[in-house]
This record gives sequence, structure tokens and C-alpha cells, in this order.
Amino acid sequence: MDKQEKLLTIRRRKLGVLIYDARVASRKSIQECAQAVQVTSEEFQRFEKGEVAPSLPILEALAFYLNVPLEHFWGTRALAANGASGDTAQNGERLRQLRNRIIGARLRQIRNENKLSLAALAEKTRLPEEQLRQYELGLLAIPLPELEVISAELGLSVEEFFDSNSLIGEWRMNQKDIQKYLDMPSDLRSFVSRPVNYPYIQLAIRLSELSVEKLRAVAEGLLEITY
Repeated sequence: MDKQEKLLTIRRRKLGVLIYDARVASRKSIQECAQAVQVTSEEFQRFEKGEVAPSLPILEALAFYLNVPLEHFWGTRALAANGASGDTAQNGERLRQLRNRIIGARLRQIRNENKLSLAALAEKTRLPEEQLRQYELGLLAIPLPELEVISAELGLSVEEFFDSNSLIGEWRMNQKDIQKYLDMPSDLRSFVSRPVNYPYIQLAIRLSELSVEKLRAVAEGLLEITY
């Protein structure tokens, strides 16, 4: 086993632990999770054991179903059980196939922009050329560790492939916004949550959209009024 394969094996096992942790924290069975992401129970068990890795679209669907941040699967912390769960998106299989095609097309675009042949990418990643071709065409789902390896060779981060347009993508963005709010100092959270302060927030939004020159003019006008 060469170094690249060892790294992929380690990543698959770590991902399996994080998937298991997310499922247990959400109090879901293997069967429920498998049904939510439309794989067999046996395949989902292999995900948790680290024998194989899910693709990014499958992982996105799982995060959505379990109502956990997608970023959890790149972290090191266990989740506290909260019993929360989301609903699976309708037409999940069709969405997953579309996501695979979008990810593949993006990989092909960046590879071509880098003037890198498929054979050269295969050599760099130690992945079969035909397998890479099927990834780019969206005919095969890309296991997450392989996507990370390919992305790194193309100078990309996996985050660039995260879904941002579908129901799952909208949910993820809402989760990030909620986390940003929770990360605010308590006094700022209190200020933002009070409806009476909304005009100040709206004013801050308008000011943030002004150019530096216009902001300077506003500041100078305030100084003239003050003095």
C-alpha cells in the first residue's frame, strides 16, 4: 500500500467515525439513515466502518437529514445527542445524480483551465484514468476522500463543491447564519434580536454598501454638525 492509499484509508476510517457519531447523536438507526440517503443498509454500514466513503452529495443529504453541520465531517469533535432531525428532500436520487454531474463538470472545467490532461491528473492522484473520466461525466459518484485528493491537485478546496442552490444548500446556509449569530458576544446578540433596534441595523447595512469616499463625506458632515 503506497502513501496515497494509506492516506485515503485513514480518511475513510475517520469519516466513518464521524458518520457514526452524527447518526448516534441524532438517535437514528442505520436503516433510517440508509433510506434517507437512498443506499442499502449494508452500504451505510460500510460507510460507518470506513470500508468505503460516501460521495459529497450523499454526505450533504445525510447532514440535512440528521440536522448536523456539513462541516462536522471535517472536524474532530463528537456531537451531543439532541434528537433533532430534518426531512429528506423530495426526488433525492435525481438531485444526487444532478449534484454528481455538477461536481464532475466543475472538476473538468478546472482541469482544463489548468491545462492538465486526464492522464496527468491520474498520475498525480494515483487514480485510474477511466475512473476519473467517469467522475467528470457524473457517471460515478466520487467518494469524499478521492474528491479531496483530486481537489487538492487542482488547487481547490472541497468547500467549493458544497451545494448552495437546492433545499439542502439553503438549509446549510441557514445553519451557518445561525452559528454566526451564536458566535456573537451576548450583548450584540441581545441588540440584534430586539425589534426596536432594526432601524439601526438597516442603517448599518446601508452604510456598509457605501464607497470609502461617500463614507468619508458622511463622517466629515457629521463632524461639521458636531462642531
